[in-house]
Amino acid sequence: MADFKIVTPSGPVAGIGYDHEMEALRPIGAEIVEIAAASEDEFIAAARDADALYAKGRPITKRIIDGLQRCKVITLGSVGADLVDVAAATARGIPVTNIPDTFIEEVADHAMTLILATYRRLVFQDRLVREGRWKEGRPMLYEFPRLMGQTLGFIAFGHVARAVALRARPFGLHMVAYDPFVEELVMSPYGVEPVSLSELLQRSDIVSMHAPATADAQHMLKEAQFRLMKKGALFINTGRGPTVDEAALIKALQDKAILSAGLDVYVGEPEVPRELIAMDHVVLFPHLGSASVATREKMDQLVVDNLLAWAAGKPPLTPVAETTWPPKTRA
Repeated sequence: MADFKIVTPSGPVAGIGYDHEMEALRPIGAEIVEIAAASEDEFIAAARDADALYAKGRPITKRIIDGLQRCKVITLGSVGADLVDVAAATARGIPVTNIPDTFIEEVADHAMTLILATYRRLVFQDRLVREGRWKEGRPMLYEFPRLMGQTLGFIAFGHVARAVALRARPFGLHMVAYDPFVEELVMSPYGVEPVSLSELLQRSDIVSMHAPATADAQHMLKEAQFRLMKKGALFINTGRGPTVDEAALIKALQDKAILSAGLDVYVGEPEVPRELIAMDHVVLFPHLGSASVATREKMDQLVVDNLLAWAAGKPPLTPVAETTWPPKTRA
């Protein structure tokens, strides 16, 4: 029997094992147990005696956390910590760790991919060729302006948005950003002008969402905000699904209040609203903006390093902001 039981929900990604993690964890007597529980009750029953929880795929709710009898750390394989009820974990004296600043370049590449794919109607044009409708492609693009000279607006201007700005600048885009937590002196070296949210929505031809899934950012964009946007505007989201009122986005697309969207994140992942799936003018990805060999290796290593630190009684390397060390006395 292993000295340390590390429990993790099964998938969201099929075919990826834990060989890399176990190479480092096996010498300390650890094992990773993947749980394919359909219900929260089943997961709680299987995870009850876990020493650590490797959170991915499934929301780790207060109810799950309160059902953990031995857990001493919850480690995330992501930058965002919204999958875990951090307040509930901290109240139980369980530190939560994440992997910050690991995916910046990949997500920035992906945001730029979505901008270009959506602007040039890549998916629909591909379909026209496959269906033998070659002649329909060019007239469609004759209706749209060239990309150079268009305005790209960033909602939040953190590390990923800054990396996107570096990629967008050579395309000749004007750039504006709304972020009340970032000073103008930070934006200006990137060629980005600070503006209010309403001004950004009214001026931008492309709106790129980068806000984290905080309580303040929940449904930041609702119907009123989409109505402020240009009728020819594109909406790109590589941030977090809950920052957008998804029903309002669907309505804006159906009513042609905005022209198109490129999405990598959704509210009810992995479920995607059927209305979005049915739209030819929307580009959809399965939340994979961070995926690459390099990020997989970095993610595995930092998850392992946090677990090894816990096993050695040391502070976690990358605790999320709300968590505390040393852990509080359990409630």
